[in-house]
Amino acid sequence: MPTEALLARFLEDLTPFRPLAVWAHGSLGGGDYQEGRSDLDLIAVLPGPLSLAAMGRLIVLHRRLRAEPLAGKLHCSYMTPRTAADPARSHPTWAHDGVRRRPVTPVTRRELHEFGRVLHGAPPATYLPPVPDRELRDFVAADQRDFWRPAVDTERLWKQDIWVDLGLLTFARATVTLREGTLISKRQALAELPVLGAPAEVVEDITRRRYGEQGPGPAPDRRARLTRAYLGPAIDALVAGHR
Repeated sequence: MPTEALLARFLEDLTPFRPLAVWAHGSLGGGDYQEGRSDLDLIAVLPGPLSLAAMGRLIVLHRRLRAEPLAGKLHCSYMTPRTAADPARSHPTWAHDGVRRRPVTPVTRRELHEFGRVLHGAPPATYLPPVPDRELRDFVAADQRDFWRPAVDTERLWKQDIWVDLGLLTFARATVTLREGTLISKRQALAELPVLGAPAEVVEDITRRRYGEQGPGPAPDRRARLTRAYLGPAIDALVAGHR
């Protein structure tokens, strides 16, 4: 299986960095992983901060992985025991063929506690404090209000598959988290979208592409129009109901 081969090589190549733990979250941890479609979302805990020289070696490690199928979908944030507890802190992250700094969000932290897959070393609870329900809900509401709602107004984005898929699925997952305090998978979010009144032909289009089913979908312009017309008011109502 290409996924397992890639993970095995990554763990082997990471050995010189003496990782204390490596975890998978997202679809790979939550049981909704679709090989070739889903990202490989990882967190590694290293003993200490990365020096410039060590960061250079880490970049070489990831670039050498390019020979492996699916390597472009492997994303990994690197934290240390001293930096792990703060959800606002940004960590060096390999994603989309480069290094950037990103926080490990309350959603990711809750995923790791609830269904994170331990690939190496200690479990998430060793280094990550629990995520209070209020912190999780506040983050989810802020993400919908501050990131997704402004994005709805940028028409060109919604002609791309990735924005339609993530925009609607993230909204459905946020709705359930704010309503029930729980996390759901992308598959469960797809089942939730019709109940929430999302346009049926767009939900069917996402399902076809995500799970490899055949059939025509709506034209990009129509799909973008339907998605934006639904998502803008839906996010407004969701955020307004959060206290």
